[in-house]
Amino acid sequence: MPSHLEVWKPTGRQLIPLGSERVTVGKSSTNVVSLDHDSTVSRVHAVLENLGHAWSVRDVGSRNGTYINGEKISAERVLRSGDEVRVGKTKLVFWEVRDATTLGDATVSVAPTQPPPRLTRRELEVLVVLCRPLVSGDPFPEAVSVRQMAQELFVTEAAIKQHLQNLYDKFAVPAEGERRVRLANEAIRRGAVTLKMLRDNGS
Repeated sequence: MPSHLEVWKPTGRQLIPLGSERVTVGKSSTNVVSLDHDSTVSRVHAVLENLGHAWSVRDVGSRNGTYINGEKISAERVLRSGDEVRVGKTKLVFWEVRDATTLGDATVSVAPTQPPPRLTRRELEVLVVLCRPLVSGDPFPEAVSVRQMAQELFVTEAAIKQHLQNLYDKFAVPAEGERRVRLANEAIRRGAVTLKMLRDNGS
């Protein structure tokens, strides 16, 4: 059984498996998780995305915001099993189903859904630095800044910006939103950066 959302509706609880790579939540009937009973929910309120080893949630400009365990989120957050996500007046509980391969197991690998693009050695180094917060253990990881990446790799900020632009193009990351976070998610999802690489690099 895949990870799933427990959706609390006036008619009772509903379990919705998270089987696809992207799950939209909102009042519109076109959403994967449709909350047409809740007038405080926006048409498209939030999006859950599969990072390969975990799920994340982000608000998409809703009127009333998205909350995790009572805290309003302003950026994409990685979900932990049992987290309560509140959109409008509706409660959603994220449940993660783990099998024998866990995040702490050094043999973990993410099976990419499509092959990653060809990368230069420097582009891969940039991606590793960018993705490392996702396995830091911090429940609310923040994107690494351009300055931090430049300092760690001993290059100029202009060089980092150029590498990032090349990577955005290679991974087809859209221009809007948190581009560095989306790039990190895509790099892990498509297997360009593995969890073992991140742990080895950070040790």
